[in-house]
Amino acid sequence: MFAFHGPSGRLVARSVSLGLLALTLSSTLVLAKATQAPPAQPMQAPAPAAGLASIAAPAAAPTSPQPHTIAYDRYSLIIDGKPTYLWSGSFHYWRLPSPDLWADVLQKMKAAGFNAVEIYFDWGYHSPRRGVYDFSGIRDVDRLLDMARDAGIYVIARPGPYINAETDAGGFPGWLVTTAGKPRSTAPDYTAAYREWMTEIDRILARHQLTDGRGTVLLYQVENELYDDSADTRRYMQDIEDKAHADGITVPLIGNHNDNFFTGVGAVDMPGYDSYPADFDCTRPERWNNVYDFASERKRLTRSPLFFPEFQGGAFDVWGGPGYEACRKLTGPDFERVFYESNIAAGSTMQNFYMTYGGINWGWLSSPGVYTSYDYGAPITANRTLTTKYDQQKLIGYMTQAVPSLARTDAVATSAPDNPRLRVNARVNPEDGTRFYILRHADATDTSNDTTHLRIALGTKTETTVPQQPGTAIRIDGRDSKVLLANVHFGKQDLAYSTSELMTQLSLGDRDIAVLYGRHDEDGETVLRYAAEPTTQVIDGKVAMHWDAATHTLRLNYRHDGLARVAVHQGDSTLLLLIGDNEAAIRFWQLPTQAGPILLRGPYLARTAIHDGDRLALTGDTDAAGEIEVFTAPDTRGFSWNGVPVAANVTASASLQAHLDGPTPVSLPHLTTWHISEAAPEIAPAFDDSAWKAADRATTPNPYWNHKLPILDADDYDFHHGNVWYRGHFKATGKETAILLGANTGVHLGNHGIFTAWLNGHFLGNNPSGAQQFPIDPRWLKAGGDNVVSVLVENTGHLQEEHSGTFREPRGLIGASFAGAPTDIRWKIQGNVGGEALPDPIRGPFNAGGFYGERMGWHLPGFSDGRWATTTLPRATDKPGVDWYRTSFRLDLPAGQDVPIALRIHDIAPHHYRAIIFINGWQMGRYISDVGPQTDFELPAGLLNTHGDNTIAIASWSTAQDGGLGEVSLVAQGNLRSALHVGTVAAPDYEQVMQAQRALSKPAKGDATK
Repeated sequence: MFAFHGPSGRLVARSVSLGLLALTLSSTLVLAKATQAPPAQPMQAPAPAAGLASIAAPAAAPTSPQPHTIAYDRYSLIIDGKPTYLWSGSFHYWRLPSPDLWADVLQKMKAAGFNAVEIYFDWGYHSPRRGVYDFSGIRDVDRLLDMARDAGIYVIARPGPYINAETDAGGFPGWLVTTAGKPRSTAPDYTAAYREWMTEIDRILARHQLTDGRGTVLLYQVENELYDDSADTRRYMQDIEDKAHADGITVPLIGNHNDNFFTGVGAVDMPGYDSYPADFDCTRPERWNNVYDFASERKRLTRSPLFFPEFQGGAFDVWGGPGYEACRKLTGPDFERVFYESNIAAGSTMQNFYMTYGGINWGWLSSPGVYTSYDYGAPITANRTLTTKYDQQKLIGYMTQAVPSLARTDAVATSAPDNPRLRVNARVNPEDGTRFYILRHADATDTSNDTTHLRIALGTKTETTVPQQPGTAIRIDGRDSKVLLANVHFGKQDLAYSTSELMTQLSLGDRDIAVLYGRHDEDGETVLRYAAEPTTQVIDGKVAMHWDAATHTLRLNYRHDGLARVAVHQGDSTLLLLIGDNEAAIRFWQLPTQAGPILLRGPYLARTAIHDGDRLALTGDTDAAGEIEVFTAPDTRGFSWNGVPVAANVTASASLQAHLDGPTPVSLPHLTTWHISEAAPEIAPAFDDSAWKAADRATTPNPYWNHKLPILDADDYDFHHGNVWYRGHFKATGKETAILLGANTGVHLGNHGIFTAWLNGHFLGNNPSGAQQFPIDPRWLKAGGDNVVSVLVENTGHLQEEHSGTFREPRGLIGASFAGAPTDIRWKIQGNVGGEALPDPIRGPFNAGGFYGERMGWHLPGFSDGRWATTTLPRATDKPGVDWYRTSFRLDLPAGQDVPIALRIHDIAPHHYRAIIFINGWQMGRYISDVGPQTDFELPAGLLNTHGDNTIAIASWSTAQDGGLGEVSLVAQGNLRSALHVGTVAAPDYEQVMQAQRALSKPAKGDATK
């Protein structure tokens, strides 16, 4: 099945005969025509994204609509007739609730050579209740997709309905828990629900499609990792595809269901494979698995490319885990080289890495197993700083875009290396003869270092052994990989081969430039073909030259050490070779402009470039003072950096070189004085819970409730996220000897969920998920009178859904009974005020739970804590319960600097408490002292006021007699002079939220807000 649009944009055909379909797909499948040029290389310079420094640019002439196509064959995607290597990374906007920072991440991805970003759209994030959808503010998907367009990057859209992603319920909304119908099936109730979501999200995605000429949405994923192959599942998949088409989706429909949905009912246009070869065991980052070559998968794919919608870009960490630096080591630069280049060897031309930026599980976004940070050990950290993994992805990514021939290759036989410990895979472009040799250890887990010579085909008739220089060899270290090229034509150049790797190449006027690199102190050899002996000049470094008149080749031999420069002239052809080690190569940046690409060297990050007459306007970041070098068109006379003109000199390499300032040092305020208040009045028997909901329901559509009545599942009372209080009233007989309490807190991948209980104000104890019998001191009971058991239950999130309904597993209390007497209990329940009816829709359904302080607005700026007692930290307490701590501070960071800041909680030894951290009303962290591992919690700019007043509120739940709160401080996680400008995210203050809350519920007696 496929769709195409006629001139009017109306859907004029949907299906063809199987015979015609096979014939069409055997060449290329033209899916749609559009009206806007795609972001192919070279591309127009993007306009500055919202939140970034504005740079004056000449007015663009109006453009008329142009027809464009998206197609594919067994080799690659084909965009406007051009085979395209898709180099993509995953990013979750909903894990970064500061929209100006979305542009920052997208620009960093583009700068690293990514031409696509893969984005999940979280149904539950946008829909707090049935029929209500929010796409404004931090949920403004239109703005996000415009930013992707402005950054010049394609979008792979993944709207679910189910997304997994280690997020609450796998992206299903909380209200879906209490509906009937098997999820991810054709069940009517589920169908009605997901069609509601698709209608809302598809209307946004459709108007940003590349095929509509209004955006860069390139592909649309149908469902997610759905491995069931039953008839009903196939029908469900087909229904989603039909719905997407009916909603105006015209880009190819893709899947990540591995061997499912290739053909038949529910088949997607382009199937894909998810692969995580390092697994997720960050506790053993040194352990590697061997490489799987995907040979059978490649053979099976006769009509579409070998596509990895998710290939491992890191790993999630779990409560009590080793921390994300271990995950970053597990999937570090060596892993990226070996495994990503092995995918190239397998013939893949579509690789997306999960994740490239992971972000933050702020609020209660996470599924039970993972903690606040979703850093993922990704190339871009949760605080948006760049890592060595980013550098490595950039090196490979630039190459995939610099050598278009890579998008269309066949495997070819080649001579084995002379070292049997090594392995080489060869691929050739069948049209132009460009060859790619991917060299690594035969056993990818091998850590030994070896050398070898290769037999490389020169053209179609001859081979030669390389390197040719006597006494030299190709070195390949353990857990390393190299992609070596032969028979490459770029600009006016003819590269016979190089034992260095190509990072990038570009043409500037009558001059070609290429950047080659290798590991530090390794030998390199590059051979170029010329009709006659050229004039060669070594500008920098030590490079030996040899001209072979018989073969018309110029051979260059050198050692990778810093940066060498060689100029080669012949006739009207000029080549500047920039030959460096890895450290030198990663300081290069290639940026598109409306006049063609340019090359930069030096800064921490290069963002945008715009030609303005004979000058360039550049934006980017510096982490220290240093030089910048710009390789641009010969008629360029100078440039500015972040809007400020710089004094530049012309170098011997015909480049412009200048000095850039680094950031000024910053100091952060000390958090010395805190206001404190006890905040668990629900423990006291006299507490007024008359306004709470009665937990007395006898029926539920949720098939997972298989416990005694009444139904106590918090979801049945619209409390889907955060901590929940229960108060059970009973008339004691005096014979009660113990109480058995059962709760489900969402334990998964660790026993970190908990509940605590009190009887008439006396602490009973705590327990994780499951049942616990607590003994009762008879003196605690009021025989014949009203007695109260108070239970505070943590909800660590809903399980992710596979195919059975596990996301509906109850949360909260699941049962209570007395030993010694059959005493009945009447339960009241209270979570976040309003339940699904949010008093704070800006921060949304995941931000606040059922703590008293949350219900009273103590987490919000504007609340007056002047009557509270003061204290310093650390502070210990032997009283189980909840205490709130508040402090304020002022920031005035230097203008034009990006300083990621985190809040750190430090305990000398573990204590039994868990803290919830709010910055200016936004819940940005959950800390568990005796579980860990996270101690630093990112405070994103936009939520954090970097030029004004800020409020920190921390709710500390002491679950035993050794609680309290550790030392709390602010830490700078980086410091950059930057083009980035971040506006404050608008959100309601205390008075606004409390006014909305009063409209939703009657305040309890003793309301501390009065």
